[in-house]
Amino acid sequence: MNLLLLQSLSAYSGADEVSINILVFINLPGALLLGLMVGYERSCHGRAAGRRMYGLVFMASAAITVILGYPEFWYGGHDAQGHLASAVIPAQVIQGILTGIGFLGAGVIMKEGLNISGLTTAASIWASSAIGILVGIGFNAAGSFLRSCQ
Repeated sequence: MNLLLLQSLSAYSGADEVSINILVFINLPGALLLGLMVGYERSCHGRAAGRRMYGLVFMASAAITVILGYPEFWYGGHDAQGHLASAVIPAQVIQGILTGIGFLGAGVIMKEGLNISGLTTAASIWASSAIGILVGIGFNAAGSFLRSCQ
């Protein structure tokens, strides 16, 4: 029993796993910094969503995206049944991120009489998740450029 447990735990601590963890860790602060910059600008203008929200949207989108490239390292390289991990379809996961953030953005849209507010904030939150995805994929320059356009 102990030997099986040791073999299972050793799948999480190889040199490749450590390098993947470092790569993921490097991407997250970059995405967080971009998100904080967008959030700071919006909070200075008195908008509803601020630094924390944008930082979390950027960072979460980047984190989910960056781990897509390494499914063979998930769960120590094995799924719940002990088989080798199968490849994921990145487009489906990215679609899930954008859909989920779309629902988050829908929560900031308000209608008062004939006035509708929050559309720009909702669009900005959605665009922020796309920038986080770009950073997670490794397109840091493109993400930085898009951040400057917001």
